[in-house]
This record gives sequence, structure tokens and C-alpha cells, in this order.
Amino acid sequence: MSDTAIFAISLAVTLVGLVVSWGVYRRRGAGTGLRGAALSLVPLAAAMTGVTEFFVDLAFSPARWAGVAVAGVAVLLYLVSGAMISRRAGASGGAASGGRKAAGGGKQKPAGRSGGQQAVEGPAPGGGDPEMAEIERILRDRGIS
Repeated sequence: MSDTAIFAISLAVTLVGLVVSWGVYRRRGAGTGLRGAALSLVPLAAAMTGVTEFFVDLAFSPARWAGVAVAGVAVLLYLVSGAMISRRAGASGGAASGGRKAAGGGKQKPAGRSGGQQAVEGPAPGGGDPEMAEIERILRDRGIS
């Protein structure tokens, strides 16, 4: 396609977009109208900088489409390899943490402040949740029942 034809098409699309943006400005306000005007100027800017020629050549060139396909395959292989590596790291990380749990007896420190407070260890009275038992103990200590 010639430069003149590309420029004419881009100018026409820009003018139509500016007319629509004027209508949007009248109905919805200045912010939306200015945003539409900004987007309407993009085709003209692309034609003036030569970006449009690249996309026209891309659309009508089988060699360029082959290049896009090769780039797509490269991205796909990269993503698949990342998934495989993270799956392998997750499997080996899980085994290592399981070994640490067995060696440490499975006890963990409670989260939060530990300044002077004693954590409830072991099963809660009545077979409930140990965290709820700790909350109940704190409430009893403060005189709230």
C-alpha cells in the first residue's frame, strides 16, 4: 500500500474519531471527550511515524506471520518451562518441609506477640480448637466471660 493511501485512511479514521469525541464531550463531559480525542489522534500519529506501514506489511506478508508464529512458540515454550521448573521446585520443597516437621516434632510457635503471654499447648478442654481455648483464656484473664 502506498504512503499516500495509508495517510488518507489514517486521516479519515482520525477525523471520524474526533467527530465522535465531540459528541461524547457534549453528552458525558470534558474528561471523556478529551480521552476520545486522544485515542482518535493515534491512527494519524501512527501514519506519520511509519508504524502503520509496519503493520500493513505484517498483515500482508507470510514471512512476517511465520516470524510471529515462531515468536509465539518461543513464548509458549518459555511459559511451559517455567511451569515445569516451579512444579519441580514445589515438589522438592514440600518434601524438605515435611522432613523438618518430623524432626521438630511438629510444634510451631504461635503467631503474634509473645511478651509474657503463655500459649496454650496441647488439646483444648473439651476437644475444641486450641486457638479458641487461648482466646477464651485471654478473655477470662481480663474479666470478660
